[in-house]
Amino acid sequence: MAALGAGANEEAAQSLTASIIAAEAEGLSTVGLSHFIDYLEALEAGRIDGNADPVITRPALAVYLSDARGGLAHTGFDRTIDDLAKAARLFGVAIFSQKNAYTCGALGYFTGRLAEQGVVSFAATNGPAVLAGSGSVKPVYCTNPMSFASPAADGPPLVIDQSSSATAFVNIRKAAEDGKKIPEGWALDASGNPTTDPAAAMKGAMLAFGGQRGANIALMVEVLAAGLSGANWSLDAPWFTGGPDSPGTGLFVLAVEPKLLDPDFEQRMKDQLDRLRRRYGVHVPGRARAEAAEKAQARGITAPKAVVQRISEFAERYSA
Repeated sequence: MAALGAGANEEAAQSLTASIIAAEAEGLSTVGLSHFIDYLEALEAGRIDGNADPVITRPALAVYLSDARGGLAHTGFDRTIDDLAKAARLFGVAIFSQKNAYTCGALGYFTGRLAEQGVVSFAATNGPAVLAGSGSVKPVYCTNPMSFASPAADGPPLVIDQSSSATAFVNIRKAAEDGKKIPEGWALDASGNPTTDPAAAMKGAMLAFGGQRGANIALMVEVLAAGLSGANWSLDAPWFTGGPDSPGTGLFVLAVEPKLLDPDFEQRMKDQLDRLRRRYGVHVPGRARAEAAEKAQARGITAPKAVVQRISEFAERYSA
């Protein structure tokens, strides 16, 4: 209802809402219902075209290109995911590349669903520049997230979803809203000095994880997401929470059929993840998300009153 009230058509509203509910259910509140408000306000302001009809082409049998045409990142991918998985199973690998979209939100939502179809996948996306490059104190990349997911027999998939930055932008914004300091090593102020003040960080630049190595990974993600797709480079992407223009971001997804390489892959994957977790105490990404989602399905999800109230304002417009 809220997405429809903000200006999305039925298909876009369903794609967006499904991703938001999944994120919130998995315990990813910073890209869940609170981030939903960013999407609703972007729909209202025109940064997202709620009626955009993605143009999807297939220049090669295992390559899908999507022009989101100023709409959501989710719609074109949702239209293609089944065909992408089918192509990966047939040809061994398949690629989805998209341009001209709003930011993705939780990137693991894209790869995790491919893993549920038995496909190993890697995804990369960009957005407006907030992250300093190697040797720079000015923002040149977005947080440039990447995600990797793999199926495992009789259990939840492995889902790695992380940014190239020391933290996600939404975490700095939340710290500013809550009046809390941020850890050292997360950001620089506008003068290029290290800061623990989130407000100063939002006027300066975020830092990559691992210094130069993380910045190099951010550049790699930039090339995969924006370079290959023809999307806006992060330096050229309009801001995602202000103005009338779409950030025009890119998305790259690589899908691989593991059974063509090893018919026993899923069982071996399960055994290895169990060994890492039980014998060595390794945190296996994706497990906690799956457990949280299972609990949310049984108990429902909760959100702060202010978030629910703001979302309700958009829903009431549709009802009216």
